[in-house]
Amino acid sequence: MIRFSANLGFLFADRPLPDAIRAAGASGFHAVECHWPYDTPAREVKQALAETGLEMLGLNTRRGDVARGDNGLSAIPGREAEARAAIDEAIDYAAAIGAHGVHVMAGFDQSIAGGHTFIDNLDYACTRGARHGLTMLIEPLNEHDAPGYFLRTTEQAADLIQDVGASNLKLMFDCYHVGRTEGDVITRLRTLLPIIGHIQFASVPDRGTPDSGELDYRTVFSEIRALGWTKPLGAEYKPAKATEDTLGWLQST
Repeated sequence: MIRFSANLGFLFADRPLPDAIRAAGASGFHAVECHWPYDTPAREVKQALAETGLEMLGLNTRRGDVARGDNGLSAIPGREAEARAAIDEAIDYAAAIGAHGVHVMAGFDQSIAGGHTFIDNLDYACTRGARHGLTMLIEPLNEHDAPGYFLRTTEQAADLIQDVGASNLKLMFDCYHVGRTEGDVITRLRTLLPIIGHIQFASVPDRGTPDSGELDYRTVFSEIRALGWTKPLGAEYKPAKATEDTLGWLQST
């Protein structure tokens, strides 16, 4: 059986995070994940998780100064102190709520220096995260949605994971981003499986529900199951209406 996680950055996002967790549990999800939960006290999130019995798969490091266009800090030379403060904050919060992982956001820099900075900050994050049993995740973002983002392809991510050499550094494989940038999603899933820490999905190209778009998720989910993947898959799509009214795919899967 395939299990699913609700990404609460998009799903049930019209309510406070603890209530979104409860709504996800009531809707039949097996786990949750989120983007930036830091305005919500960790104890409230932990209580909602305990009430529902859901796992919190992961959360993101802060983006930085969003008003100035930041979308992560860890691959930006000269901002190492901010990046590591964001990493520390994310790890501490994840540990407090019993989350499984942290997505370390790279940011908008595609320079060689940015690559060196990212490796150094990932090494720091992996060392600190390992003390709490956390998996650190990196995710390529497609150029249509995030032009100029440092991490753009799964090949680039695989090289970084090899360069850092930490056992708790893994790839966040988002079928949506891979579908828009690289295509051939199933072949890439097969090839990259040993380094994948989490899988997310949404329709291509509009990032809607998985029962629409160019990518046949019935086939993708079947392949993921055949590969022996047992962790919940992250539903990170943008609902066009109330989340509860978009879950026909969940009941039919």
